[in-house]
Amino acid sequence: MHFELKKDGEFEYLDEGKGPVMIVLHGLFGALSNFQHVVHHFSKYYRVIIPLMPVYTLPIIDTNLKNLAKYIERFINQKGFDKVILLGNSMGGHVGLIYTTMCQEKVDALILTGSSGLYENAFGSTYPRKNDYEFIKSRVEYTFYDPKVATKELVDEVFALVNDKSKAIRSISLAKSAIRHNMRHELPNIKVPVCLIWGRNDNITPPEVAEEFHEKLVNSDLYWIDQCGHAPMMEKPEEFNRILTEWLILRNKLVIT
Repeated sequence: MHFELKKDGEFEYLDEGKGPVMIVLHGLFGALSNFQHVVHHFSKYYRVIIPLMPVYTLPIIDTNLKNLAKYIERFINQKGFDKVILLGNSMGGHVGLIYTTMCQEKVDALILTGSSGLYENAFGSTYPRKNDYEFIKSRVEYTFYDPKVATKELVDEVFALVNDKSKAIRSISLAKSAIRHNMRHELPNIKVPVCLIWGRNDNITPPEVAEEFHEKLVNSDLYWIDQCGHAPMMEKPEEFNRILTEWLILRNKLVIT
């Protein structure tokens, strides 16, 4: 699927479909292609937007999740959106949670899949070693239940990122920010409907993380996908889209005629 990006001031973003706004928040190592199945399916019903977060362009001292959430706040305000559905994977879910605590009146629903915010075992607790392609390949494969999902193209992207000093430093800053910004005590204050879609075999944010999210998010529903790791929208896209579609209908956020 070809993605055509639009620009508006400081913002660069994908914008597909018409209808209520669904904003997709990518993870630290998440390319737009990770969400191609989400965009293809949900752009039939929603205006699906994926803003490119300034993960690798913020000043190092400002590279943290709260500033990414503020960036999303500026984006939503700039576009004049009144109510949005947020969908976030991994770090993107964490940014979505922070934004929701800041601007809950703007959020119609929140979808989290493999989200950080409580605990994240990023890269198996070891940051990828530079110039060690096989090690990085093994760590990318660790993200999925089926290692075949870790294509050479995906591994090459992560390898290039890790070997870019500027990007690597910012990646570490964001990983540390995610650890520092534990949301355990903030979650009960989130009252909007939350859909948790989790890979049963997620090594990065394990099942107990999903269960704690479900316990502390008072208006949440939890769904499992078997034989699936940290990125269900990539590894089991049809099942992910089916679960989310059914939840949106259940929660009166989608009407299919």
